[in-house]
Amino acid sequence: MNVIAIMNHLGVYFKEEPIRELHKALEGLGFRIVYPVDRDDLMKVIENNAQLAGVVFDWDTYNLGLCEDISKLNEKLPLYAFANTQSAMDVSLSDLRLNVRFFEYALGGSADIAAKIKQTTDEYIDEILPPLTKALFKYVREGKYTFCTPGHMGGTAFQKSPVGSLFYDFFGANAMKSDISISVSELGSLLDHSGPHKEAEEYIANVFNAERSYMVTNGTSTANKIIGMYSAPAGSTILIDRNCHKSLTHLMMMSDVTPIYFRPTRNAYGILGGIPQSEFKHETIEARVKSTPNATWPVHAVVTNSTYDGLLYNTDFIKQTLDVKSIHFDSAWVPYTNFSPIYKGLCGMSGDRVEGKVIYETQSTHKLLAAFSQASMIHVKGDVNEETFNEAYMMHTTTSPHYGIVASTETAAAMMKGNSGKRLIEGSIKRAITFRKEIKRLRGESESWFFDVWQPEGIEKAECWPLSSDSEWHGFKDIDNNHMYLDPIKVTLLTPGLEKDGTMGEFGIPASIVAKYLDEHGIIVEKTGPYNLLFLFSIGIDNTKALSLLRALTDFKRAFDRNLRVKNILPSLYNEAPEFYENMRIQDLAANIHKLIQHHNLPDLMFRAFEVLPDMVMTPYKAFQKELHGEVEEVYMDEMVGRVNANMILPYPPGVPLVMPGEMITEESRPVLEFLEMLCEIGAHYPGFETDIHGAYRQTDGRYTVKVLKKSSAE
Repeated sequence: MNVIAIMNHLGVYFKEEPIRELHKALEGLGFRIVYPVDRDDLMKVIENNAQLAGVVFDWDTYNLGLCEDISKLNEKLPLYAFANTQSAMDVSLSDLRLNVRFFEYALGGSADIAAKIKQTTDEYIDEILPPLTKALFKYVREGKYTFCTPGHMGGTAFQKSPVGSLFYDFFGANAMKSDISISVSELGSLLDHSGPHKEAEEYIANVFNAERSYMVTNGTSTANKIIGMYSAPAGSTILIDRNCHKSLTHLMMMSDVTPIYFRPTRNAYGILGGIPQSEFKHETIEARVKSTPNATWPVHAVVTNSTYDGLLYNTDFIKQTLDVKSIHFDSAWVPYTNFSPIYKGLCGMSGDRVEGKVIYETQSTHKLLAAFSQASMIHVKGDVNEETFNEAYMMHTTTSPHYGIVASTETAAAMMKGNSGKRLIEGSIKRAITFRKEIKRLRGESESWFFDVWQPEGIEKAECWPLSSDSEWHGFKDIDNNHMYLDPIKVTLLTPGLEKDGTMGEFGIPASIVAKYLDEHGIIVEKTGPYNLLFLFSIGIDNTKALSLLRALTDFKRAFDRNLRVKNILPSLYNEAPEFYENMRIQDLAANIHKLIQHHNLPDLMFRAFEVLPDMVMTPYKAFQKELHGEVEEVYMDEMVGRVNANMILPYPPGVPLVMPGEMITEESRPVLEFLEMLCEIGAHYPGFETDIHGAYRQTDGRYTVKVLKKSSAE
C-alpha cells in the first residue's frame, strides 16, 4: 500500500516547486505517485485503487467539500492539505474530525513532509488491519524458529523436494510461514477464544451487529451443526426448513432429535420459494406436534434465509411469531446483509435482540465476501451458556485450524467496516441492476428469442423487491404479502420454454445447454434449473466480468440461431460421446431434451413432487444408526416405493433433500420418485446431461440404486 495521489496545481510556481520536491522525497521512501487530472478523476482513482494510501491536495482549491466526499468512500484514508500563509482556516470542531493534516508550501521542507506521510501511512495500515491478522503478520515478519507443527516448518520441508519446491513456489513464502501451530501463544487460541482470536471475534461481532460471533474454519456446514448440537439436545423436537442445506440433515443423523418440517413453496420454474406465514404460527405447529410420533413442543427452529435463489424473509415477523427458545437463520448465501439499508428487517442480526429468545445467524464468509473457502461465521443475539456452547463448538472444530482461513474471515469483516464496506455492497447492487436492465433491453430489441430475467417489471432503484399476491412475475401461488423479498444481487435468467404459470411452449432451450456453453467460454453458473440460470453478483464481480457474461449470452444466441453442430459449439460435450453427437445440431439437441421434459410434464410433476412429503417412519438419527449396523440393502430406484430410505436423496441442482433418512415413499408421494426418474432419464438419453443425485448410485447398466433398510429392520 504505497500509492499517493497528488492533485496537480499547474502554473503556480510557489505551489508547483514544493510539490516537485515532495514527489522526489516520497519516491525515495518507496511511494508511487499518481496525478488525477480533476476532482472526478480523483474519486475514480480512490474507488478503483484500494492500494491508495493518501491524497495530497490544495486547501484553497478544494477545501472541506473534497474531504467529505472522500470520507464517504473511505473515512480512514489519510488526507494532506497544503495551505499558504493566507489560507482561510474556517473549520469547525466537527470538520476537524475528518482525517486531514495540514502543511505549508515551502521549499526545502519536503523531507520532513514525506517522513510525516510515511509515518501516517504506517499508522493508517496499522489502524485498518484487524487484531488477529495484524498479530499474524507480525509473527511471520519476526521469522521465529519453531520446533512444533506443522511439519513443513514455514515451507522449509517443501523446498527439500523437487515437487515440494513447485508447490512452495506456487503458493508463496507468506502462505507457508503463516501456516502455524496452535502452540504459538502470542496469537491466542481459536478453541478457547483467547488473545487476538478473542479480539477478532469481538471485532467481527461489532461489524456484523451481533452480541457474540464465532469464526468457523470448516464452512457453514460445520457452523450449522455447532448450533444444532447446542440448541437441540437429544430427545427434543425441532422445526426445520424442508429446503434445508444437507448439513442440517447430517445434524439430524448425528443427533437424536425429532424433526417437524416447515413446508416451503416452489414455482413452475423450479425456484425454491419461501415458507408461508401460516407455518410459523402457534396453531399450525400445535397440530404438527400432535400428528408427529414422539414429538414434543419444539425447542429450536431453523429457517434458510436467503433461499438459494435469493429470496429473503421478513425476519421480524418470524422472530416475533415463532414460539420457540431459539431461531437459527441459515444465511450462508447472504453474509453482506448488514451493510446496505435495503436488507433492513430481512436478516437474522437485523434489529435488537428478542427478549426470551436466542437468534443465531450462520454466514458463509467465503461465498460472497472476500475470504478463503471454508471461512464461516456464527452470530448470536441473546443469552447462551458460553461454556456449554463452546463444548459444541470444539466438538466440530479442528485443534489445528488453518490461520490463513481464520485471518481471511477477520479480514473480510475489516473490509466491510465503515463506509468502504457499504460502498462495496452498493457497487454489487448497482452492477447487478445494470446487468438486469441490459438483459431486458436486449430482449426488447430481439426479433426472435432472448433471455429474460426473473424480476418485477420496470425496476429502477436499489431495493429488495417484494413478492406480492397481486403480482404475477414470481409465479408463486397464494403468496403472503410483506413476507418474501428478492435480493437484487442474485440474478436468475430465464431461457425459453416455460412460462411463469407452468405452461410449456413448443420452442424451448433447456438451461443446462446454455450452462455448458458458458462453461466452454470460462464462465461458471452458480445453479442451473430446467429453464433458469442463477448468477451471483458478489463484490468480486466487476464491470469487465459482467460484460463478459453479457457477451457470452449474445454469442450463444447467435450460435444457436445459426444452428451450429454440437461438436463445434460444445466440444467438451461432443468429446464425452463423439458417435452420439457426431452429426447433431444444437437446435435438435435443445428440441429433443425439451420434448422429453414436456413428455414428463415437468411443471405439474414438480408441483406434485413437493406438495406431498414422504412418510416419516423413523427419525434420521435412527435410520442412520441402522445403516451403521449394516441393516440396509440396495434396491433399484423404481423399487423403493414402500421401503424406508437409509440416506437422504437430493439432486443437484438445487441441492436440497427430496427424501430424508427414515422416510418412505408411498403411492401418495410417488411424484417424488417420478421426478427423480425424469432426471435420470434425461441423463440416460443424452450423455453429459446426467444429474448429480446424492444418495443414488448409477450402476453399469445405467440404472440407479438407493440404500433402504432391510424389511425386518424397518418394521
